[in-house]
Amino acid sequence: MANPLHMLCAMTSRTRIRNTALTLATALAGLLPLAGQAGGLPDNVVQAEIREGWMTKDGTRMAALHLTLTPGWKTYWRAPGDAGIPPVFNWSGSENLQGVSYHWPSPQVFTSYGLRSIGYKDELILPIELHPKNAGAPIRLKGEVDLGVCETICMPAHLTVDAMLEGPGHFDPEIHTALANRPRPANRAGVRDVTCDLSPISDGLRLSARIEMPRLQGEEVAMVEAGDPRIWVSEPEVQRQGNALAVQADLVPPNGKPMALSRSALRFTVIGSTNSVDIRGCTTN
Repeated sequence: MANPLHMLCAMTSRTRIRNTALTLATALAGLLPLAGQAGGLPDNVVQAEIREGWMTKDGTRMAALHLTLTPGWKTYWRAPGDAGIPPVFNWSGSENLQGVSYHWPSPQVFTSYGLRSIGYKDELILPIELHPKNAGAPIRLKGEVDLGVCETICMPAHLTVDAMLEGPGHFDPEIHTALANRPRPANRAGVRDVTCDLSPISDGLRLSARIEMPRLQGEEVAMVEAGDPRIWVSEPEVQRQGNALAVQADLVPPNGKPMALSRSALRFTVIGSTNSVDIRGCTTN
């Protein structure tokens, strides 16, 4: 029998793909039992550990979630594309933790069965900045992570982590490397201007953006995030026009009706073969 999650990843019609994120979340909950490490998967496909990191000058703690995958397997970025599975984090079991900031390193682009996904192959070190309720006190980081892992088929994984983080910590070159590999901010990447139009369509909005920026090496892929994970975003169409990148995508809310959206909430990530750029917001054309 075909793997149900693999069948979901192969959807191609607009209506069905729009609902993929919700359907995949249901699949994650129902396909496999929730287990201590990665229940239901072949042994050692994905392992998780917390790298303890260090206390920052702002009183936060820079730690990292370290995922190690069997060679050839991959997992996904925060905006995984039509063929990917978005990761879900739950840190409700933690102690002395007020909030978490994620510092995603630049991802790779994968194409399978005509669909594009965005993620990481073999390994992911995800720096997570922990904001304590009581500065200087130990933090117990206890949580659950639901994510997709894929080789030729996609499968859900449920991981649990539990680490006591105390003291000043220590320099960790792996975390520093992951931080250095983040997409460059727009002002450091030569982005000169970002303008966009939002026009109503029958079930949401059509975004047409123009990003004035230097060309990246290799094929340029753009990802669009609407600022609300409930809003489905179609795979953007990207065209290089001299010193600018034209990006078009449809944004569809859960109720499938035209909506109001702040341009400042939009986030663009342009990915090349060697680096990527993080762009926040746009202005009216």
